Amino acid sequence: MFSKDIGIDLGTANVAIFVKGRGIVLNEPSVVAIDNQTKKVLAVGNEARRMVGRTPGNIIAIRPLRDGVIADFEITEAMLKHFLVKIGGKSVFARPRILICCPTNITSVEQKAIREAAERSGGAREVFIEEEPKIAAVGAGMEIFQPSGNMVVDIGGGTTDVAVLSMGDIVTASSIKIAGDKFDLAIMRYIKNKYKLLIGERTAEDIKVQIGTVYGGRQDEMDIRGRDMVSGLPQTITIHSAEVQESLAESVSAIVQASKNVLERTPPELSADIIDKGVFLTGGGALIHGLDQLLADELKVPVLVADDPMMCVANGTGMMLDYLDKAPAYRKKKFFG
Repeated sequence: MFSKDIGIDLGTANVAIFVKGRGIVLNEPSVVAIDNQTKKVLAVGNEARRMVGRTPGNIIAIRPLRDGVIADFEITEAMLKHFLVKIGGKSVFARPRILICCPTNITSVEQKAIREAAERSGGAREVFIEEEPKIAAVGAGMEIFQPSGNMVVDIGGGTTDVAVLSMGDIVTASSIKIAGDKFDLAIMRYIKNKYKLLIGERTAEDIKVQIGTVYGGRQDEMDIRGRDMVSGLPQTITIHSAEVQESLAESVSAIVQASKNVLERTPPELSADIIDKGVFLTGGGALIHGLDQLLADELKVPVLVADDPMMCVANGTGMMLDYLDKAPAYRKKKFFG
């Protein structure tokens, strides 16, 4: 038995786990399928996601995290326990230290819930809570510990976190509950209103990934299937990128405004640094076509998509794990909650 440090990106859409010395060992959807009558957990992660929208009445596939925070504590604990057992956490690691990420604006009660879920599911010796945009910036390769300004826009499943960082800490930040999940809902609502067709969350996500755009002249199209609201029968329609852009306009506008608000509150010297370095986009939302161009035009600064944006937070936890031993004084003062 030996102890290992573990970093967890506890996302609304996905959970990624980084084990020190091994790298990212798990990346699965934050979905749990349970029997509604016995409350027994039937499947977790990829297996549970395949059940979304396709289960009989007594089985429900749920996402225990909503808008970046725990919506169902017991199911979140069961999910974490399953993932830690899957990577060998319970049998191989003796009381690991766990670093776990959270949005910038969550309450102390919500932080406590995350800490307790990690402690109870993994038998952790210590649990450290760190703010997500800081970890995402580290994972994107930004030098946040230098006396210069760095700006990151982290678009996850439940929240979008915008932050300006310097000297290893957040200078100004904003967190809004508009991100990947809200994009999916906007697409579902648009198709329902325009075509009177009901589609599920998975279909909406496929549309977003395959033909989605928020800026520019993308002209892809996709056939989708759903249930006609008038006849009640299955129907197939063709949807175009321009329609997806229209459906996402309101949500993306909120992200642009949040980014502007953060820049307006940034000290001028740091603003000058951001003009030189640019803004980094991380999270799954960074992959939406045209988002970097739109933000660059609206913010008047260069905008860059990080390498492997979906794994920036998970990779960042791995890098920050080194500070647990290298900088204990920093750990106590400012880097870890």
